[in-house]
Amino acid sequence: MSEKRKTRNELSGKKDKTRKVLKNPTMLASGRVKLLFFVITVLFLVLIGKLYHMQVMNQSFYESKQSGGAGSLQIVQGSPRGNIYDAKGVPLATTEPVEAIEYTRGQNTTADDMRKIADRLVGILSLDNDFDQITERDKKDYFLADAGNLNKINQQLTKGEKTDKRGNLLTGAELYKIQLSKVTAEDINFNEQQMFAVKLFKEMNATAVFNTTVITTGNLTAEQQAYIGEHEGELQGVSVGNSWNRKYADTVLKPLLGTVTTQKQGIPSNLLDEYLKEGFQRNDRVGTAFLEKGYEKYLQGTPKISKVLTDKQGNVTGTEVEQKGSKGDNLKLTIDLQFQNAVDRILEEQVNAMIADGFGTYSQGAYAVVLDSKTGAVLALSGLKRDETTGALQKDTNGTFQSAFVPGSVVKPATLTAGWNANVIANNQMLYDMPIQLAGSSAITSWFTNGSLPINAVQALEYSSNTYMVQIALKMLGQPYVPNMSVDDSKSVEAFKKLRETFASYGLGTSTGFDIPGEEIGYLPDANKTNVSNLLMESFGQFDTYTPLQLATYGMTLANNGERLSPHIVDGIYETDSQGGMGNLVKNITPKIMDKVNITPENMDVLHYGMYKVVHGNEFVNGQIGATGYYMRPSQGAEVSISAKTGTAEVPYKAPDGTTLPVTVNNVVAFAPTENPQISIGVMVPQTTVKEGGVTSKIGQNITREITNLYNSMYHFK
Repeated sequence: MSEKRKTRNELSGKKDKTRKVLKNPTMLASGRVKLLFFVITVLFLVLIGKLYHMQVMNQSFYESKQSGGAGSLQIVQGSPRGNIYDAKGVPLATTEPVEAIEYTRGQNTTADDMRKIADRLVGILSLDNDFDQITERDKKDYFLADAGNLNKINQQLTKGEKTDKRGNLLTGAELYKIQLSKVTAEDINFNEQQMFAVKLFKEMNATAVFNTTVITTGNLTAEQQAYIGEHEGELQGVSVGNSWNRKYADTVLKPLLGTVTTQKQGIPSNLLDEYLKEGFQRNDRVGTAFLEKGYEKYLQGTPKISKVLTDKQGNVTGTEVEQKGSKGDNLKLTIDLQFQNAVDRILEEQVNAMIADGFGTYSQGAYAVVLDSKTGAVLALSGLKRDETTGALQKDTNGTFQSAFVPGSVVKPATLTAGWNANVIANNQMLYDMPIQLAGSSAITSWFTNGSLPINAVQALEYSSNTYMVQIALKMLGQPYVPNMSVDDSKSVEAFKKLRETFASYGLGTSTGFDIPGEEIGYLPDANKTNVSNLLMESFGQFDTYTPLQLATYGMTLANNGERLSPHIVDGIYETDSQGGMGNLVKNITPKIMDKVNITPENMDVLHYGMYKVVHGNEFVNGQIGATGYYMRPSQGAEVSISAKTGTAEVPYKAPDGTTLPVTVNNVVAFAPTENPQISIGVMVPQTTVKEGGVTSKIGQNITREITNLYNSMYHFK
C-alpha cells in the first residue's frame, strides 16, 4: 500500500497538462519583493515632495490657512426695510436705524464663556432695564452658566439624584433639570446690572453656532464702540453693527399695514417654505400680513453679508463685511390720509344719526370703499364696527375686505346681464311685476307689487323689482313663470352656476385681485348642493354674501362698460434717497384688467340708464316715487349726478331677549359723475332696523352722497 497512487490521466495513459513545475520559485518571489519596495520608495518620495512644498516653498500660505480657520463661512443679515407713505407722502410705517451689539457664536463656546462676556458687557454698555421677557428659567440658566455655581450645585446632589430608578446615570438634559431645581430664590435675587447680564446671556445662548444675532440695541457712544472694537479679540464673537426698529404711525390705516417679525423670530414656520423658495434666510425679518407681506420683495433691503473668521479650534476671532447691504424700497399708497379720515367721519356721523332716528338699535356699524373708476386705485377703505351690547364704535378698516354681508338688490344689473347671456330676455324687454306664486311656496313680491304691472329692464332697476329677476331665473331653467306652477329642479344647479359666473365677472363672489393678501371672497355655499329656491333668492341678492370691496369693484366694472380692473392700494415703488426718504420712482403700479363682462354696448346702455333712473327717475308707482335712490339726487344735496343701485337685503336677527326680528343690510353700488365716472363706491350697513310699515333707513344713500360731495370738494371732478 506504500505504492504512490496514480492519477486518472496516468491510469488512462494520457499526459497531465494541468500540473506545472516551477523551475526556480525563489527567483520569482524575489522579483515581486523588489517591485513592492520600488512602489513604496516612489510613494515616500512623493510624500517628501509634498511636505517640502508645504513647509518650505509655501510656508506662509499654509500658516495663514491654519490661523484663519473657517474663513469661507458667510453670515447673511437683512437690511432695514423701506418706508410706507400715504398718497401725499405722510409717513405711515418707517424704519429707524439703531446701533447694535452683535454676537456670533463660536463652535466651542461654552455657557461659562458667554456668561463672562455678558458680565463684561454690563460694565461697558448703558443699562437696559427692560426685563419683561426675562423668566425665572432665564435667571437660573444664567446662574448655572457660572462653572463655580454649577460645581456648587453638583456637590449638593446625592447619588440617587444623579441616577435613574435602575441605577443608570442620568443624561445631560435630565441631570440639568435636577440642577435647575436646586437653584434657590436667593441664588437668583439679582440686581439691575445682573438682570441686564441675564438678558444679554439669554440672547447669546439662543444663538446657533456660527450664527449672528443682535443681543442689544441702543445709542452707543463713540467711546463704547471704540472700546468694543479694540477688545474684539477678548470679547469673542462680539462686534458693533447696525439694526433697526419698525414704527407705525397711529392712523386708521395701521391695521392694514401688517407687521414685521423680529430677528429672533425670523421667518414664521407657516411661511418658511414660501420665503425660502424666494431666497430668504431663516432669520430674515419679514412681513407677516397685508401690505408688509404683500410687498415684501420690494420692502426687504439688500442683505448685509459678513465672513466669520475663526481660529483652528473653531473660536470666532472676528468678522469681515463683504457686502454692506442697503435699505429696501419705499411704497407710496393711493390713499390720501386726509380723505380717508374725512370718509371715516362721514360714516361715524351717519351711523349716529341712524341710531338717533331709531334705525340702528341693533346696528353692527357701516363700511364704505371708494375706488378710482379709471385705474382701480383705492381712495378709501372705511370701516366702523359697533358693539351691539355697549354701542361703542371703533374703526374697522380691514373689515372692508374681510367682512361679508348679504348684498340685496344691488346685484340686479348682474342678473339682467346673466339673462341676456342666456338669451332668455332681449335688451329692454318688458315683463310683468306680479306676485310669483309657486306650488307649495310663499309668494315672492317686490316692495311695490300690486296686481300685475308691465315694466321694462330699466324700470326693473329703477323700481328694484324682485319679481322681474325671479322670472329671469325661471327662464334660465327653461320654465317661464305660470301662476302656481311646479318647478323641475333638474337644471337648477346649472342655472345657478351660470348666474354666479356672471356675478363673478363683475367682481362679486370672487377675488377682486386686491394687491395685498388677506381678502375674503364672501360666503358662497357649494353650488352643487343648491336648489331652485336658492337660485331664485340669488337672482335678487338674498343668498351669497360679498365684501364692501367687491361691491365697489362691481360699481367700477359697471362704470368701465364691463371691464373689470383689480383694486390696488400701492401707487408706486420708490428708491430710498440719501436722507432715508422717498427717492426716484422704481415702478409705477398700472391698472390690471382682471375680466371683461360678456355684454353688448346696447345692453350696457340699458344698465347705465337704469342706474341713472334709480337716482333721478320721477315716475310714480302706487302713489310713491319709483326711484329707489332718490336721496342721492341733486335736490337732496348731491353736487354732481350719481348713478347707483340700492339694496336692502332682509336678514333675520336674534335679539338679546331671544326674539327674532327682521333687519336689513342697507347697501349701495354707485359711480359718479354719471357722464364721466371718476369714482366708484360700495357701501354696506349691516343690521339696520325696519320700522312699522316696512320703512327702512336711507343711510347707504346718505353715505354715498356725502362721499361724492367730499371728493368733489377736495379734488374737484373733471
